[in-house]
Amino acid sequence: MKQGIIKAKKVNEKWVVYLIRCSDKSLYCGITNNLENRLASHNTGRGARYTRSRRPVELAGASSEMTKSDALKLEYRIKRATAGSKISELKRKEIL
Repeated sequence: MKQGIIKAKKVNEKWVVYLIRCSDKSLYCGITNNLENRLASHNTGRGARYTRSRRPVELAGASSEMTKSDALKLEYRIKRATAGSKISELKRKEIL
């Protein structure tokens, strides 16, 4: 009988929701637990498919730290918002 590997949850891991402005002036929203590495990934073409052809990207804003669940909920709300209201939606939780 095989023993299953139990993965430890990262209880104290903090997540942020971020908005980046692409070279074509469009906005991309995502979540991460390491903002610096994620931005580097987007700018080197290893990030989301959407941003690969719209480089370079720059950070437009980021939320304060929160749980992954809360970050996913905020990301969903922002992605459903109109372009003009995305930044204002994020500013409610903004750190930058």
